[in-house]
Amino acid sequence: MTDAERDARERVRLRAVACFESETKSREVAAALRVSERSVERWRRQWRESGHAGVASKGSPGLPRLSDAQMAMMERELERGPLAHGWFDQRWTLARVKTMIGRLFHFSYTVEGTWRLLRRYGWSWQQPARRAIERDNDAVELWKREVWPRVRAPRRRTEPGWSSRTRPASR
Repeated sequence: MTDAERDARERVRLRAVACFESETKSREVAAALRVSERSVERWRRQWRESGHAGVASKGSPGLPRLSDAQMAMMERELERGPLAHGWFDQRWTLARVKTMIGRLFHFSYTVEGTWRLLRRYGWSWQQPARRAIERDNDAVELWKREVWPRVRAPRRRTEPGWSSRTRPASR
């Protein structure tokens, strides 16, 4: 959830508090704010126990985010490549980036959290087009056109009585 969305939800809870102070029933508060009665009852209980602080936003529930300086450091490390960090090929995977973040900053993201972090800073997934230097594109096209049609499995029959689940009836 973004900061703006979190602020919007907090404004709804504070409007509910104004209703609680005027002793409005939970059902009416829920209808006016377009939320569930259960949420209103939970907010009312939090308000009674802790006052306005009970319904205030607690901030982002996620792990600590990288500061701009940390992100710049991480980008420099990503540019150095996986070989510089002990992996044997030149592919960054989310699991490897996650491990690198743990080594550099001593906290751990999930693989999904790593992807969200990279995406937030403008990184995208890319799969390199690996082509052998010796590749002969003309020979590949010739093979696809002439050899592949003879090698591939024949298509399924579509006659009446055939399906992907049953065999044809005995004749």
